Amino acid sequence: MDRIDLEIAEALEEDARLSFADLAGRLAMSKTPCWKRVKALEESGVVTGYHASLSPAALGLGVEAFVQIVLAPEEAPAFEAAVVRHPFVRRCHATTGDGDYLVHLVARDIAGLDRTLREELARMPGVQRTRTFVATREIKASHKLAQAARAAGLPGAG
Repeated sequence: MDRIDLEIAEALEEDARLSFADLAGRLAMSKTPCWKRVKALEESGVVTGYHASLSPAALGLGVEAFVQIVLAPEEAPAFEAAVVRHPFVRRCHATTGDGDYLVHLVARDIAGLDRTLREELARMPGVQRTRTFVATREIKASHKLAQAARAAGLPGAG
């Protein structure tokens, strides 16, 4: 990955709907080499997809919570499969420290969150204990990994 690849990644993170002509124009290069670089970024796994960013609140999902989960270790594969299928789970990470997983989920309201926690999450395979943190407001949500790579001084970020 070189400087141009990183600039392409940054531009796509900013606006994934850019045409190849517009992207190439931003980078002062012709369309075909730009298209080839984007395809190479996709094939190498740097670009993993193109998504619309949706507002949970605008969709009626006004409550967000983070749930730390302690799990029976032998149940990890079944728990992970269940969490992947769950529609309210936005993200799930295996973690170090007091908990085994951190789950970010959405709910319509506090009653919906309570129902999801008690009737669904707590009953997933191997769940021994949960600790829930309700988000009161979002301070920052960033999808700009190319910017982080540049700030970290990674190859191509110079």
